[in-house]
Order: sequence, then structure tokens, then C-alpha cells
Amino acid sequence: MYYGASISTIRTASILRKNTTLAEKVLWKKLRDRSRFTVKLRRQHPVGKFIVDFYCHELKLVIEIDGEIHNLKENLEYDILRQSQLENFGLKVIRFTNHEVIFGMDTVLSRISGIITKLTPLQGGRGAVTIATN
Repeated sequence: MYYGASISTIRTASILRKNTTLAEKVLWKKLRDRSRFTVKLRRQHPVGKFIVDFYCHELKLVIEIDGEIHNLKENLEYDILRQSQLENFGLKVIRFTNHEVIFGMDTVLSRISGIITKLTPLQGGRGAVTIATN
């Protein structure tokens, strides 16, 4: 589940969980609602040498929220390399911007719901996703 994450990375993830961005907090409130999403998601989860914003081990799904700093050329290049390495673990990575999360939550939730539904094996309704807008 941690893909060889070091103790240091695991500790850093714990610290990051206490210092989340506004977009991460807003999305986490929706993702942890088990009446909305029936799969378990973790936040600030270690995967190898990286810490991903949200992770579903059952579906091998990573959800990343990118702030403005990710638009800088050097960060774009790093994100491409990082995503490639995460995909080498067999993980599916989806990305949203802070702006999408804050101002387009319904669209973000619909996209996440669709991906979860697509990745979830049919097991008597298990994995069904309910989207409620509030």
C-alpha cells in the first residue's frame, strides 16, 4: 500500500495531513463521506518516495490537487516525471486544479465518481457512487 515508502516519507505525510490547503480540505470533506463514495480514500498518503493528496488502495487511484505553483515550468516537468513513476506502480492518476475544486466541485465530484465507477468491479452493487450536491 505504501510502495516502499520510507519512515521519513510516512512521517512527512502525517505532518502534511495537519497542514492541508483549502482546496484539499474542501474536497476531503466530500471524499470521506461514505454515503457519497463507497470506497475508502486516504489523504496525504505515502506512495514510494512521494506523498499523494488522495489515494484509494482498493482501486489504485490517486487524486491530485494542483495549486498555481504547479504551472511553473520546472514544476510541470517534475509533475510529469512524478506521475509517470506513480503510473509505473500501476496507479491511475487524475488531477484537478485548486480553482476546479473551489469553483467547480460538482464537476470534480462527477469526474471522480465516473472514474471510481469505471475502476470498480461489479460486485452486487459494491462500488456504486452517489453524488449529492450541497
